[in-house]
Amino acid sequence: MEVGAEGGPLDRMWDRSRTSVRARIARLRAKRWQILQCAVAAGVAWFIAADLLGHPTPFFAPVAAVVSLGTSYGQRLRRVAEVTVGVALGVFLADLLVLALGSGWWQLVLIVGLAMSIAFLLDGGQLLVTQAAVQSIVVASLAPGPGEALIRWTDALVGGAVALVAATVVPAAPLRRPREQAAVVVRKISALLRAAAEVMVDGEAERGLDLLADARSTDYLIRELQAAADEGMAVVASSPFRVRHKSSVRRMGELVDPLDRALRSTRVLVRQTAVAAYHHRPVPASYARLAVELAEAADQVATELRADRRATAAQPALLAVGEATGRVERAEAMTAEVVLVQLRSVVVDLLLLTGMTQMQSTEALPPPPS
Repeated sequence: MEVGAEGGPLDRMWDRSRTSVRARIARLRAKRWQILQCAVAAGVAWFIAADLLGHPTPFFAPVAAVVSLGTSYGQRLRRVAEVTVGVALGVFLADLLVLALGSGWWQLVLIVGLAMSIAFLLDGGQLLVTQAAVQSIVVASLAPGPGEALIRWTDALVGGAVALVAATVVPAAPLRRPREQAAVVVRKISALLRAAAEVMVDGEAERGLDLLADARSTDYLIRELQAAADEGMAVVASSPFRVRHKSSVRRMGELVDPLDRALRSTRVLVRQTAVAAYHHRPVPASYARLAVELAEAADQVATELRADRRATAAQPALLAVGEATGRVERAEAMTAEVVLVQLRSVVVDLLLLTGMTQMQSTEALPPPPS
């Protein structure tokens, strides 16, 4: 095979590289607010400790601020509290013991052991205990300059206080991400349905196998949706300014399971379509039309979700497709029959997004054709 030929190893490697770069840029874009927040918090902590309190080289103020905030919204307030207490405890204890005993290897053993023990006695989490140990090591290794003894722990408190204030200030983007990601999942379902309909019509085996590979690579969409829902709930839990969005974010979080099932059902449909094409088994043209109509209904669902609305407006279109599944002809091949079954399953799964219960969505479909 020619290395530079279309579809060759070089082309596939280049495609993966571009995908990787796009994914990394997307990750950076998603974290840009947290990065900016950490940078600003570090500067503010230094300014307060150095310029307002007059502490020389307040190293621990920006360290405590950045470590406390991190780049994740999950359990942010608890993380800020644990890191602040851990850093302050480690710094304070090390300052006291270095003043009394000096610095050296055995003093370091004593300081780290005491810092971790006290952190455990305070019933601290792993983060608190680790920070107590790490910061005590740093302090014990850096002898204080003239007048610096016993003020470094206040720098840690300053950094923690700045982080605590910063943690309550969050943008609206994490609150939009769950519904945006939910819409992305439904758009992908729609795209797979349309492509499957084309394979049902032309019966091209290679095209069906390519589509199957595409469908099998969609698990990450649900993982991203779950991560977005978790992050949204973490935001409303950590910021008093975003509490009013709690019900909306929770509602989007409840869509993760039905969307996961809808995507799984679509993958099964695509697999059966690819199998039928590979074995040259015909699929009724009516099934392809149903797939296209279901894709159009899914697009309506995606539009409603992106607008932060329950997809009730798409319910009539989904019910119409469900009704049509009871009127189409039976296929001769079992593989094609499974395609129809999966079309009905996707309809049921998507109806859950419109506010219907599992029982209601199942009963809304007529019996399959006999």
